[in-house]
Amino acid sequence: MPAAWPVPPAVQNLFAAWGLQFSPAVTRAFARYVAELQTWNARFNLTAWRTADDIWLHLVADALSLLTVYDLTPGQQAVDVGSGAGIPGVPLHLARPYTSFTLVEAAGKKARFLEHLRTALPAPGLTVLPRRAEEVGQAPAHRERYDLVVARAVAPLPVLLEYVLPLLRVGGVAVAYKGERAPQEIDAAARALDILGGRVRAIHAIPGLPYTRVLVFVEKHQPTPPRYPRRPGRPRKRPL
Repeated sequence: MPAAWPVPPAVQNLFAAWGLQFSPAVTRAFARYVAELQTWNARFNLTAWRTADDIWLHLVADALSLLTVYDLTPGQQAVDVGSGAGIPGVPLHLARPYTSFTLVEAAGKKARFLEHLRTALPAPGLTVLPRRAEEVGQAPAHRERYDLVVARAVAPLPVLLEYVLPLLRVGGVAVAYKGERAPQEIDAAARALDILGGRVRAIHAIPGLPYTRVLVFVEKHQPTPPRYPRRPGRPRKRPL
């Protein structure tokens, strides 16, 4: 297994600048995640980031940037839509294990990796759903159930909102990890927000990363109409 310990100095400095502190046990869990991802990535090409340093900075630290502006609380039910290699849901759960995370990922090899992590890390508070977000959003067991939805590198905001808002309870919050085009995406999402029952609550630019990271917080203020999300593929082909 590739060595992934200690935390790279650049990431240590970033955590210090952000005011984030993690116990040795949590930091070891992050390192185990990095090592597992490197091992699987060599066979299945789960992410473009190959080295431990890059995975720490561009995936783990990026995921944990949410904790600079929002902290998870005990008992929260959270879901990571389009989790891919587990970002941002896995590092967030490792940092705050009292929050359960459901990881929605339709790609088979990525879903198998996420299921592997549950025992390899271990992380029993993770649940993996190998299904399309549109299907999960219409499932009674998941619709309007969650307190928090997170999503990174999934789709433009008008499309993403149709994936995530049906999963949120009224009063819950969706956090979209976006880049420098966040303002334009928010403007383009006005109609989707109105239809789906959401409103932008806050926009946070995260300092210190070697790329632009903007976290867009969308609060759900009314139930999403039953017809949304539409059938798989429809939101992306015909955004609201």
